[in-house]
Amino acid sequence: MNAQKLSKRLETVASFVPTGAVVADIGSDHAYLPCYLVYNGVVTRAIAGEVVKGPFDSALKQVKLEGLEDNITVRLADGLKAIEESDNVDTITIAGMGGPLIVSILEKNPHALKTVTRLILQPNIHAKVIRQWAIRNQWAILEEVILKEDEKIYEVLVLQRGEMELTEQEILLGKHLMASKTDVFIEKWSKEIDNWKRILESIERAEDTSDIVKKREDVTHKIQLVEEALNHEER
Repeated sequence: MNAQKLSKRLETVASFVPTGAVVADIGSDHAYLPCYLVYNGVVTRAIAGEVVKGPFDSALKQVKLEGLEDNITVRLADGLKAIEESDNVDTITIAGMGGPLIVSILEKNPHALKTVTRLILQPNIHAKVIRQWAIRNQWAILEEVILKEDEKIYEVLVLQRGEMELTEQEILLGKHLMASKTDVFIEKWSKEIDNWKRILESIERAEDTSDIVKKREDVTHKIQLVEEALNHEER
């Protein structure tokens, strides 16, 4: 992977950046995504934010190597603190982290979202918490993609401002992903069911404390939600 050729995961994130956007890539690592967006004429201005000195130095080096210092500003900052009001950022990308960490970044500096109209988020795990955050904060899911790369499964969520209602099942699985029900979606959730069934087997042998009973009910409920989605046939 480099600034001209992204991974399938980051290429999917890039595909949802609107042409002409001012984008802030939070947790930018080597700044490959902003460089790629500028190279391909999608954006002319971008912010690459990094909280860790090593990746920050790598991003600075990459931007200089590509000769894009006039287009991409690299900042060492915690999360959305990399965004300044004068940047007029309208699109934020956050990729390669867990869902809870992405949510904590969004919640820590909500004022930085003032000019933002699109969020493109790629959680490695627990996309559910992003959907819950979106509902609470008046963001609606425009699109969702599930993909597999190097034997790992990722989800990409594209959010725009707006009201949204989701069922418990849709929060867990993703409304758009349930509708398309791709092979990767089926693979991911079939594995989750197998894992939950192993958990059930292990707690069947445990003493019936209130915590064990609650855990059993919770796991059984999630299995039912997912099996219902996987077995549902479109009429």
